[in-house]
Amino acid sequence: MAQKTLTFVTGNIKKLEEVRAILGNNFPLEVTSHKLDLPELQGEIEEISIKKCQEAARRLNRPVFIEDTSLCFNALKGLPGPYIKWFLDKIHPEGLHQLLNGWEDKSAEAVCTFAYSPGKPEDEVLVFQGRTQGTIVSPRGTRDFGWDCVFQPDGYNETYAELPKEEKNKISHRYKALDKLELILCNKVNKVTLLRY
Repeated sequence: MAQKTLTFVTGNIKKLEEVRAILGNNFPLEVTSHKLDLPELQGEIEEISIKKCQEAARRLNRPVFIEDTSLCFNALKGLPGPYIKWFLDKIHPEGLHQLLNGWEDKSAEAVCTFAYSPGKPEDEVLVFQGRTQGTIVSPRGTRDFGWDCVFQPDGYNETYAELPKEEKNKISHRYKALDKLELILCNKVNKVTLLRY
């Protein structure tokens, strides 16, 4: 029987809304969400994503995908990176901006990593990554979605938080990663082609 649904393992309703908006109405699978308390791991971005996806597949025993988002400051050699959630929780958007007070380089990279499993722990986990370059600025715009208010993508005068959702969804790190995931799940390209994408 053909797969009809795809479970996005998240408890963040804003992320679910954004994922559904980016994938649009033509995506052939119904994206549902399931909140799981997955272990917060240390390591490199891809390694963390693969292990979290394997654990989600083990627990749910169905096709799943997880997302891991990183915000990498070039002056800090990629930190906070995958630990951005804790940094944001402890020092808030103002603190993220202040972290770079002693540095001339305010550039950063927003990285979104989706990991997909067909549903069994032994299945190969596919990883899809999107990256957007930008600058860390003093908080501007709404504060309802993580660190969007301090990230100004290159080529724009607005932060992610100030951009209309439709515009952000055309350029974001999340969009770029989901575009790759969609190409594979909809059988538009094979894995070898995707590596060059």
